[in-house]
Amino acid sequence: MKGTRKMAEIQIKNVAKKFGAYQALHDINLTIADQEFMVLLGASGCGKTTLLRIICGLETATEGEVWIGGRRVDHLAPKDRGIAMVFQNYAVFPHLTVFENIGFGLRMQKLPDDEVRRRVERVASLMHIEMLLKRYSGELSGGQRQRVAVARALAMEPDVILMDEPLSNLDALLRMEMRAELKGVLAESKTTAVYVTHDQVEAMSMADRISVMHQGEIVQAASPIEVYRNPAAEFVASFIGNPPMNFLRAEAAGDGKWSVAGNVIDGPRYGKSPLQFAIRPEDMQPAGDGLEAKVKIVEPLGAHLLVTCEVNGTLFRAVLDSDMEVKRGDMLTLAPQTDRVRWFDPETTLAVA
Repeated sequence: MKGTRKMAEIQIKNVAKKFGAYQALHDINLTIADQEFMVLLGASGCGKTTLLRIICGLETATEGEVWIGGRRVDHLAPKDRGIAMVFQNYAVFPHLTVFENIGFGLRMQKLPDDEVRRRVERVASLMHIEMLLKRYSGELSGGQRQRVAVARALAMEPDVILMDEPLSNLDALLRMEMRAELKGVLAESKTTAVYVTHDQVEAMSMADRISVMHQGEIVQAASPIEVYRNPAAEFVASFIGNPPMNFLRAEAAGDGKWSVAGNVIDGPRYGKSPLQFAIRPEDMQPAGDGLEAKVKIVEPLGAHLLVTCEVNGTLFRAVLDSDMEVKRGDMLTLAPQTDRVRWFDPETTLAVA
């Protein structure tokens, strides 16, 4: 989109934020590469929106620094940081046409008419709304208004675009469509993007990297596959995945072996016991040897069955082939896929190598 663009790496250095006695963010350090799509993921109250607002200048950090493109910006007003924002609320002006909405910021910058038209038509084409340019926002659907809001931000040709749950007001099918579209548009625009969401499906499907946040801290920052397959902490394992990972207590059985619900399983050579044995539901399969599981609930989900069992007094879920005949009260023997087992220290809650 841009002729000559600035490098727009974001560096967040030792950022902390207090609201009175409440510590919203604790010593955040994060580098977001130029043109990277970074998602801040977490439950309500984890600090993700506060961090986004500090990056854009709508909040001031209690401590720490924010750098964009090698320039410290935490002392600058939002308009001077080379950023654009898209919010959950579309904030599309009802008295303006789509063309005028997209070009609003460009007009405020007093750009020539031909440049405004070029940029508006360019981003309208990217967002597939070029046929709507003469309409007013009251004539648009929610999805179309969201496209206008994104197009308005992209028309500014920002170094960085910040998005705060921009798809949460859309229905499920439209969210899925917009996820794919937005990822493609941002890749083409070569803009560094920071995207806040509580929706793990959005995060997994869109991000180059995910920063999983909990209680004002970044617990893990990694690619979607790494976060899913190798969670750095119990919180990540329990938050990512639907359903999340299963956990069982594991007692040391000597020489790198661990006793899990009466089964001896190979594991890490670790000096402390017990550990938490963790496995994703889809990584369990019926077998002759394994965990004895009593079926409590069977949920047919099209291509597979989600089976909730009881293993050694603990609820445990398995994703099984939909052709299996399973009913409440059945006894299953479930074997874990050994290379997918993860182990956690219950005291630190961190992963054990």
